[in-house]
Amino acid sequence: MSAQASREIDGVPTEVLLQAFADRILVLVTQVGKVGNLIQVTIPQTTPLMPPPPPDPSQPNAISLPTPPASIQLTPLLGNASTERLRTLYSLYASQLATNIWTAESEDMLEGDRRMVVVGLALRRSVEAEGMGLSAHEKNVFYGVMGMVNELVSRR
Repeated sequence: MSAQASREIDGVPTEVLLQAFADRILVLVTQVGKVGNLIQVTIPQTTPLMPPPPPDPSQPNAISLPTPPASIQLTPLLGNASTERLRTLYSLYASQLATNIWTAESEDMLEGDRRMVVVGLALRRSVEAEGMGLSAHEKNVFYGVMGMVNELVSRR
């Protein structure tokens, strides 16, 4: 399966490509037209995946995301985020994207191995994101990307 989408998220053109292989799934997310970092995400086969929580009635447009399990293992393959803050942000993206994919796949199969997920990220730097936590722009981009990937996964 291969699927891609392009959309403007919070004023920034964003492209997502999802490519399934027999042994792994590749997810590329770029706002700069290239792949900046590749991170491999794996999880023990015995780790249970929890479904996403029910939608919050006070935020009807918010995306409900499953919580990534603590046993997720992240392995940087190529590239390196320039700051500790970006490394943490990219780890958050990789963990959540993989969890979304595994959760969607587990709904479609009775048995089988979870495929590792390789996430490629190249996000435009947020000027306002120098403090603690995520800026409003980073939150909008994060949820926008998660929505795009969820749409691509559901197309299969």
